[in-house]
Amino acid sequence: MSVRIDIAGLRPERVAFVPSPLAELAMALHALAEPGHHPGQQGWVTGVTARLDSHLADRMCEADFLWRTTFSDLFMPFAGIPGRSTLPGATIAQELDQLDKLTDEQFVDAALEFTCAVPYSSYGPSVLSDPELHRRALELAASRGPQQVRFTERLLADPVRIRTWFREFVEDCDAAFFADTWSRLRHQLAADARHKTDLLRHKGLAEALTAVSPAVTLDEASARITVDKLGEGRTATEDGGLLLVPTSLGWPHLSVLHRHGWQPTLHYPVGTPELASPSSVEQLALRMTALSHPVRMRLCRHLARSAYTTSELAQAHGMTAPEISRHLSVLKKAGLITTRRRGRYVLHQLDVTMVARLGSDFLEGILR
Repeated sequence: MSVRIDIAGLRPERVAFVPSPLAELAMALHALAEPGHHPGQQGWVTGVTARLDSHLADRMCEADFLWRTTFSDLFMPFAGIPGRSTLPGATIAQELDQLDKLTDEQFVDAALEFTCAVPYSSYGPSVLSDPELHRRALELAASRGPQQVRFTERLLADPVRIRTWFREFVEDCDAAFFADTWSRLRHQLAADARHKTDLLRHKGLAEALTAVSPAVTLDEASARITVDKLGEGRTATEDGGLLLVPTSLGWPHLSVLHRHGWQPTLHYPVGTPELASPSSVEQLALRMTALSHPVRMRLCRHLARSAYTTSELAQAHGMTAPEISRHLSVLKKAGLITTRRRGRYVLHQLDVTMVARLGSDFLEGILR
């Protein structure tokens, strides 16, 4: 599973690393709504929550589906502007002005992306013009509770009013807590963007993408970028550009905007606690499957304590050596055990460090 970006014909000058204050605000709102996703931000979350005005906190709950489960493209309006070459603004105010340039159809479809399942990677009708999508949006909103129903009804009935509500909400968040946060983070993000831009200019796109994340790879022969994620998607730069937007608050999320007709945008974490080479989703699944078998779990119990030969394990578990060998082969293929030779004996031992990483790797993989 992955998201693929076709970049055939993409010129190097159309690739841009640029911070976005509005996109970072989305990550801030997400961290406040789901602090468990961001253990490294607990101090910041506690501090903001403690001084948050109760009225603003209530308004956050009105439309938290825009940032709680995942991140609405409304927070990256620059990607939806015709021409697909607009860069993020330097301030919240500039990016809100960019948001005003989106059509009502773009605004509503982006807001209800996770509610009514409108086509995302391919062309489709707008929820504003299609009665069936309109009905489906309200039906799915109902399954998520009365608060989301009320917001969806207001959005479909009067998009202009909700656009005004959203602008005022963002401005109030900026005044209440985000301006201070952004003043602290923007220098780090700008420095990262400069560093990646230098890599792009001097070493090429493949090197720059590797620096973004080991989960992002470039196949130069097929002119395709692949982002290793638990999800499927496809987009293309075509006659537009490619944006790469750093986030400080966003780890472990590596997000790809691949909406049809919008500029492909990769929102990637910087300054994160992630390990240098996080496991691929495929490798993670292989390891989880390997450990799910009860016999292999019992083998791991032995192998975590000491190194054993196949014969010793067979005797301890009342199984034949070929049976043990098959289970060991699965664990070794998954990268969970190491082997070493001592004379004519081959000893197997659990790689405890690798198994310990599974918890953080699993979390990083499913949230990526």
